[in-house]
Amino acid sequence: MKIRPTVVCLLALALAGLAAADNPRVLIRTDQGDMLVEVDVVRAPVTAANFLRYVDARLYDGSTFHRTVTKDNQPDNAVRIEVIQGGQLGGDKEFPPIAHETTAATGLRHLDGTISMARGKPGTAASSFFICINDQPELDFGGRRNPDGQGFAAFGRVVKGMEFVRAIQALAARGQQLAPPVRIISVRRADAPSKDIPRNQGDTP
Repeated sequence: MKIRPTVVCLLALALAGLAAADNPRVLIRTDQGDMLVEVDVVRAPVTAANFLRYVDARLYDGSTFHRTVTKDNQPDNAVRIEVIQGGQLGGDKEFPPIAHETTAATGLRHLDGTISMARGKPGTAASSFFICINDQPELDFGGRRNPDGQGFAAFGRVVKGMEFVRAIQALAARGQQLAPPVRIISVRRADAPSKDIPRNQGDTP
């Protein structure tokens, strides 16, 4: 019996939908507005689990988005990107670093709204993460932003609130350091549907 290509496509779409349904969503509340992030535990299990353990331990609460990277503030980089970076904890607030999950392994890409882990050498990512503004293929495996060619570990995407990501990127900065940093009020798993998530600014949890 031959299976029609249409049936195969429908099955693939159904499986993809089931996988997406398994992915938790996390609400990042900042003093500039809120972002809803879908965390891909299916395709990036190691990196997603690492992020979620910081969320569940409430370690991101009170941290900041401290860095903005624009096309105009990286004169020493031949390969330019656009991201905002936050969640840098350091000291005894960090769990041990995790193994590097490349985009070649996960199939994820650094697209507009992708959330990914900051790192030095492969295998050094801990708490700090960044969010892409516009597509950033040079951050994928084989990209030229990092000389080792291993790229960065994408693990999800912003599904609501990209206007606030762009607003943070455009704030005043000294070089790439936001001045002042943007306070992360809280980071929690989101139980409510995304359409019901409030965008109040400046609230405390």
